[in-house]
Amino acid sequence: MAENNNSNKPKKNPYAIYWIYAVIVLGIIVVSYYNRASDTPVRDVRTFYTLADSSMIAKAQIVNRSRVDFTLNEKGEKFVKNNPKGELKYLKATLEKKGSAFNQKGSPTFSIDILDAGNFETKLDEINERLAKKGKATISAPPIEEHDYFSSILSFLLPLVIIALIWVFVMRRMSGGGGGAGGQIFNIGKSRAQVYEKGKSTNITFKDVAGLEGAKEEIQEIVEFLRSPQRYTDLGAKIPKGALLVGPPGTGKTLLAKAVAGEAKVPFFSLSGSDFVEMFVGVGASRVRDLFRQAKEKAPAIIFIDEIDAIGRARGKNNGFNSNDERENTLNQLLTEMDGFGTNSGVIILAATNRADVLDAALMRAGRFDRQIYVDMPDLNERKEIFQVHLKPIKLEKNMDVDFLSKQTPGFSGADIANLCNEAALIAARQNKKFVEKQDFLDAVDRIIGGLEKKNKIITKEEKRSIAFHEAGHATTSWLLEHAHPLVKVTIVPRGRSLGAAWYLPEERQITTTEQILDDMCSALGGRAAEQLIFGKISTGALSDLEKVTKQAYAMVSIYGLNDRVGNVSFYDSQGRDSFTKPYSEDTARIIDEEASKLIETQYQRALKILSENKDKLSALADKLLDKEVIFKEDLEEIFGKRLWASEEEVNMAINTPPNEDSTIDINPEDSFNNESSNSESNVINPTIEPLDNNVKSEE
Repeated sequence: MAENNNSNKPKKNPYAIYWIYAVIVLGIIVVSYYNRASDTPVRDVRTFYTLADSSMIAKAQIVNRSRVDFTLNEKGEKFVKNNPKGELKYLKATLEKKGSAFNQKGSPTFSIDILDAGNFETKLDEINERLAKKGKATISAPPIEEHDYFSSILSFLLPLVIIALIWVFVMRRMSGGGGGAGGQIFNIGKSRAQVYEKGKSTNITFKDVAGLEGAKEEIQEIVEFLRSPQRYTDLGAKIPKGALLVGPPGTGKTLLAKAVAGEAKVPFFSLSGSDFVEMFVGVGASRVRDLFRQAKEKAPAIIFIDEIDAIGRARGKNNGFNSNDERENTLNQLLTEMDGFGTNSGVIILAATNRADVLDAALMRAGRFDRQIYVDMPDLNERKEIFQVHLKPIKLEKNMDVDFLSKQTPGFSGADIANLCNEAALIAARQNKKFVEKQDFLDAVDRIIGGLEKKNKIITKEEKRSIAFHEAGHATTSWLLEHAHPLVKVTIVPRGRSLGAAWYLPEERQITTTEQILDDMCSALGGRAAEQLIFGKISTGALSDLEKVTKQAYAMVSIYGLNDRVGNVSFYDSQGRDSFTKPYSEDTARIIDEEASKLIETQYQRALKILSENKDKLSALADKLLDKEVIFKEDLEEIFGKRLWASEEEVNMAINTPPNEDSTIDINPEDSFNNESSNSESNVINPTIEPLDNNVKSEE
């Protein structure tokens, strides 16, 4: 309830005080204006000469030799009231206010600007001579000096105020913004952490985090440490000082930290690693000190640093080679603060990164980050739980099969699933549907992975036939190979940058055997082999296929130790320390190149042999693809029969799944060596074997 009361209170307007200042300044200007010596200015000096020549001026004075102030006598007032012509009508309007609250000083004073005081005095002397000859009273105009202290002070202070405002504005911009304590110029060394305490939370709890059971268990234990530390300390246990969340992007590391902020009943400091980085020397270290000082004052507390690799990268041995020593100073201060805690200080550090391999070894040691929690891609059951969370706000058709959706998205992260659900809702709304149907989710998968469908793309008949046989080659080889991924859809409809694609349902493997890799390579080369077999020539459309098999071949030889000639040797550098040197000799490099090329050529000849033995079926499949443009698993079963190695689950699997990287790419010949010409990679569509961590697992 306390949180709701705080949220219902009207927020104070930080700019209200400036309105008070503005009213005060405006009042000073108004008072200064109405306290001027003159009430009404006269535009033409000849009006004064006319009135003076007729003895209608009571008195006059020359002010600062630039202005003449004068008043009228009774004769002049009567004349002005009876002759409201020209400028006299302004004088009459002022005389009619005589005696009002506006003017209570008697006869009003008028003023007129003069350019030459000497010329005015000469003219006045001539008028006085004429008046004296007529026996009338002359007019004296003594000079006086008038000082406007307000204008003088304003003219002196205004430039200084403008310069000060410009300086504050520039320094705020240089310090990274104007809001919060860290944005003020005098608080530039203060921490920019956002603090959640006193009932304020992120409204996210562990119930909102689907999957990640192992990570949640360890994180929940950290929260329990702070809630009831005595239960652990009584047994002699020490509270962990830090926990590092490591995993691919989009797996929920920051979401776990938000859940900790929502669950913990202790102050939670949240900030990013880039918040320590500043152009001023020493600012990063100062902010680290201020952050930990605040946390110690409010202990027990939790500090969460997102993307810690921004300041935690490994320090170089040669300081002159590094471009930013300020980052190292910030890291040194962070190391000192993390190792400076007492055992019962009650401050725990949480950090998240997807680049744990580049972090400094001193930061990773026990006593600083005691625990490393790996947040991996969700498996089948975890994807089902994630779908159930993101499908809650969406209006679905009845009996939506969540198991079906989770099976269609192998390799999807939590962020990918959230994007998929949103894209499906957008597609349904675009078609004016009242509910989101299963087909909308399938279309969303096609849209996210393959790109936007381009039915109007201009393709010649020869190119379309070449694309059809290319994709039919992929389909034939993958269907006839035991360990290839089960193919469920083939299309030659342009989508994104691809002109055609073979769609597979990758198995969720934890390890991969040599036979599985070789079958995968053979299937990837089936497209080019089909072009060679049917047309007797090859094209640039196999760029992504060649890129994939090349990575696989070199990984087999130099990383996974799957080659007999090279042996059980791995040259994989998990820390990335040998980026400028090769950990093997020139002779070994030549052997690696030869074996990789031999692997690729062997699988290419194998694909040619399989397609030659099934040339009639290949042609039938290509003709059907040219006719329908999109064919499914059932069409392949009509031509090839049931797949011999299909499991019961594969037989009952749906017919629309994410595409594999094996797709024909529309590129120019001169771009054939440009890696950016291939399809965009995805965890779903890229079965290329790449080292992931110290255990060197293969990603499917």
